Amino acid sequence: MVDSGTSTSPSPLPPFPRATFSPVYTQESKKVAGKLDVAVILSTPPNGKPTAAAACFTRNAFKAAPVLVSNDVLKRNGGYVRGVVVNSGCANAVTGKQGMEDAWAMVRETDALLPASTSTEEGEGSKKFAHETLVMSTGVIGQTLPISKILAGIQQSKSTLSSDFSAWERAAKAFMTTDTFPKLRSRVFTIGGVEYRLAGMDKGAGMIHPDMGPADTFSTPKQLHATLLGCIMTDAAVTPRSLQSALTYAVDRSFNSISVDGEMSTNDSIYLLANGAAAPSNSVPIDEETDPENYEVFKKELTDFAADLAKLVVRDGEGATKFVTVTVKGAPSYKDAHSVASRISTSALVKTALYGEDANWGRILAATGSVPLSPSSTTGEPTVIDPTKVSVTIVPADGTAPLPVLVNGEPENVDEDRAKEIMTQEDFELLVDLGGLGDGEAQYWTCDFSYEYVSINGDYRS
Repeated sequence: MVDSGTSTSPSPLPPFPRATFSPVYTQESKKVAGKLDVAVILSTPPNGKPTAAAACFTRNAFKAAPVLVSNDVLKRNGGYVRGVVVNSGCANAVTGKQGMEDAWAMVRETDALLPASTSTEEGEGSKKFAHETLVMSTGVIGQTLPISKILAGIQQSKSTLSSDFSAWERAAKAFMTTDTFPKLRSRVFTIGGVEYRLAGMDKGAGMIHPDMGPADTFSTPKQLHATLLGCIMTDAAVTPRSLQSALTYAVDRSFNSISVDGEMSTNDSIYLLANGAAAPSNSVPIDEETDPENYEVFKKELTDFAADLAKLVVRDGEGATKFVTVTVKGAPSYKDAHSVASRISTSALVKTALYGEDANWGRILAATGSVPLSPSSTTGEPTVIDPTKVSVTIVPADGTAPLPVLVNGEPENVDEDRAKEIMTQEDFELLVDLGGLGDGEAQYWTCDFSYEYVSINGDYRS
């Protein structure tokens, strides 16, 4: 991720971690000729420190080969990698033995680009591993990769490694499928008086309703609920276990809190690499058990940053004309609030009403009432929503007065012109208060369903 080069290309964003990227042209058969479709991301810190890594993967039963291979690499290495390779245009999902062989071939080819480890530190991160690359793929399901083109592209990337803004931007473009713009962000933050940087890129516009869980490295995945891919890099030093913990928390409140069409992909993956290049030479990595104060600062910065990246996906939703924040509060727990917000955000009736700019709050209530809540922690009895205490408010993003449409179960005499005025805005919020069942509160970000969404997905094979 980091090299000793200096940025020569001007950036409209805050400073990036010093990084080495190599987006390359391979002209995959499923993409327009000349489009970027492979990117290589390497972590080569000049201080020789090991690079900790964490990941959250799709919980879809039909996990793609790159998901299975990357999970295996992380598990074997105890949370350390030095490379990421991405291809777009072909998902390498449901491709049998050939798909697994191709994913491993991409890993090996990228491993060959990594310089010999110069770390002199003791510990897990100083070990030599058989493989040190994670792989991502996105595109059409059920078709095999044009692997010879991809491997040739990875090989030629050795001569084009760069760390300037243009390289970051081109790498972000290599992620794209039906996306209309590259999704790239950076941020500067401070922990203990030391300045660190975060940078990340993601992709996604359709087949977006992620529910990703942690890699097998430190936990056993649980069964919860065009692909979302994301890669975040930081020059902070964090232990692998704490990095995974922070990423799992952040993903739940960002990428697992967005929906374009309610469809979960076989390939959804978010990677986080931390190489400690900006950490003082005599410091130890941040750890949630031994350094909880600094860990909480890092976790919050990561969560806010991940949410910014996730929102870009919704703003680029296929055919979308609205960006809507759904806030649910007064729930028994965060999990309950999140479940209700998810149900509202994925309701086809709610989403078509958003497109029609119709303040049809009855559809919001119907979606809200369909979600079973957690049992009471004191009695063990099912928690039931009291309709006489629920309120719904439409909140404009322009700072003007919110519009209550339901207060304590009683319909308001709504000014339809005012409601229409708010609903015509590109951004607004739907606020649902469950009436004091608890302190649980969650946000979800969604968009509308338009005719264009149907057209895009009628013409594009997923």
